[in-house]
Amino acid sequence: MTDGPDFTIADVVDVAREGLIEPPGADQAVHDGTGRVNLAFTVITGPDSPPTQRSVRVPPGVTVFDSASWNGIAIDSTCGGHGTCHKCRVQIAGEGVPITRHDVRTFSPEQLDDGWRLACLVNATRDLAVQVPPLTTRPKAATVGVGRQVILHPAIQKRYVELDEPTLADQRTDLVRLTDAITDLELTADLHVLRRLPTVLRAADFKVTAVIVDEDLIDVEPGDTTSTRYAIAFDLGTTTVVATLLDVGTGTPVAVASMLNKQQPFGGDVISRISATMMDKDTLGRLQEAAGATLAELASDVCREGGVDPAQVYEVAIAGNATMTALALGIDPEPIGVAPFVMATSQPPSVLATDLGLSLHPRARAVFFPALGAYVGGDIVAGMLATGMDRDKRTRLFIDVGTNCEIVLSDGDTILSTAAPAGPAFEGGAIRCGMRAADGAIEVIKVDPAAEPGTDPVILGVIGDVEPRGLCGSGLVDAVAELVRVGLLDDSGRFISEEAAKEIAPAIADRLTKLGEERVFLLHRPTPHADPAECVYLSQRDVRELQFAKAAISTGWTLLLEQLGLEHRDIQQVLLAGSFGSYLSPASAVRIGLVPRLPVLRIVAAGNVAGEGAKMALLSLRERTGATALLEEVAYVELSDRPDFNDKFVEQLAFGG
Repeated sequence: MTDGPDFTIADVVDVAREGLIEPPGADQAVHDGTGRVNLAFTVITGPDSPPTQRSVRVPPGVTVFDSASWNGIAIDSTCGGHGTCHKCRVQIAGEGVPITRHDVRTFSPEQLDDGWRLACLVNATRDLAVQVPPLTTRPKAATVGVGRQVILHPAIQKRYVELDEPTLADQRTDLVRLTDAITDLELTADLHVLRRLPTVLRAADFKVTAVIVDEDLIDVEPGDTTSTRYAIAFDLGTTTVVATLLDVGTGTPVAVASMLNKQQPFGGDVISRISATMMDKDTLGRLQEAAGATLAELASDVCREGGVDPAQVYEVAIAGNATMTALALGIDPEPIGVAPFVMATSQPPSVLATDLGLSLHPRARAVFFPALGAYVGGDIVAGMLATGMDRDKRTRLFIDVGTNCEIVLSDGDTILSTAAPAGPAFEGGAIRCGMRAADGAIEVIKVDPAAEPGTDPVILGVIGDVEPRGLCGSGLVDAVAELVRVGLLDDSGRFISEEAAKEIAPAIADRLTKLGEERVFLLHRPTPHADPAECVYLSQRDVRELQFAKAAISTGWTLLLEQLGLEHRDIQQVLLAGSFGSYLSPASAVRIGLVPRLPVLRIVAAGNVAGEGAKMALLSLRERTGATALLEEVAYVELSDRPDFNDKFVEQLAFGG
């Protein structure tokens, strides 16, 4: 085995358009795709407000701008991260931050010396302290997703009008008086508006703001409230739910919050929750309530954090897989979980947010993303929208790694999608020392069999910098990849013999031992002579669990490549989506064969693209229409009825492909 795919400067130039404005060289350091970096943001909100502090952890190589965007930190930009608008100005403490040609055109020599840089051109390859100045513009466009620019055209509109008061000569109804003043829209009003309209008009001396979603008049507010338009984007995940409060007038995030899905007690995956509804008819109602309670709590959290009145939130967008969407709406999910895997609808209807249990504006609307299939749902459609899979002419592979792994391949003309049953290994399930990504979870592992005496040859990165308690998904992939690299695991996934280990890596051979009858590798020993049962370890069975999961995924993208007549080397960019994909080491993913063997610069952590897609749907009606259009543009490939699936699966079991 080698240490990973080698690549030359020519390779780097080939991928210069894949997120790097300038190829690494004298100006930027090449990272190896492993580990984490910490970014400490200080956000200056204005002269009369104290700055806010926010620390985030991201994979190395992610730009400062993307790191901020993923975590709800607003930085000015209108060019989509290409360094041409010169607006994403930040000040970075310390020395050694590369200066690009765009920085030279933007800042004076004194400013460059003081650490001023364009955030979209700074790759975070080490810990950084970043100061973000106040927003200086109200942009007509917002940068969302992976280098995607959205022209602001939200469904939520506000129109301030000053109306003539009624007279005996002018006895138009209140509604006609209002709609006559807004001539470019064919407004419709429901009973809620009609009940408020007479009182609000007269209390405000007929100076009011009409609140419109699409062409539905949902409210009238006294005075001029046109500056307050908010919406919430939800990524409704099986495990974690993320909410982003947006100011749709500027396109900027106001607050972000996340929490575990309250459906967890009913099972950690969609199949468990579907099974729960099949065994007890009352469970569907309880799961629906749990989904609503999760969304409601997050909505309350982001409004409180952002200092926004929930009544000023007029729309929400929800991106979830087909099962999560069905459960949130109270639709029986059983047909999704059994062959032939049929959804009730691919395009869920819009509903009132109050119907989901959210305490926002009484007529706030909730819109759901459409789904391509029972196992390629609205979250993946949102991800494709955010990453521009239908717009980019490059050959790109999109992988959302999870219990059910969704895969999308585009050659610039044809887009194929599929789903692979990866199982729970990537989330710590079925792993002896597995756990979710929480404090105490080992998330990064480096093995140095040539370490100096007295130096620990196994270096661990632990979430929260506390005593290791277990192993999360990214740590599992790192552990297996490192042991394959140093030779303690052979290509078939078996631990080598103790005698061979002493020859190959004597410094760590003593960590290869037995727990009962099973062979294990000790990752962390609380004391030098601790019993293996008290340690955090990787077992032979754990390796097999990961092996089966990665084989299912690599079989999926291999079959899609074959269907389009492509080879691995034809792929110009791999997008690793979702919370796990964002923290997966690209080098480790390549080494075990989870993704094609490509230069790590072609493998991009895409972040929470489902949430990004939901934000785009709220900021632009055009993008919302584009999400629906994807249903016609993307072909779904069912793997379960492929006669060659089993043979391909066996071929993909070996590490390193």
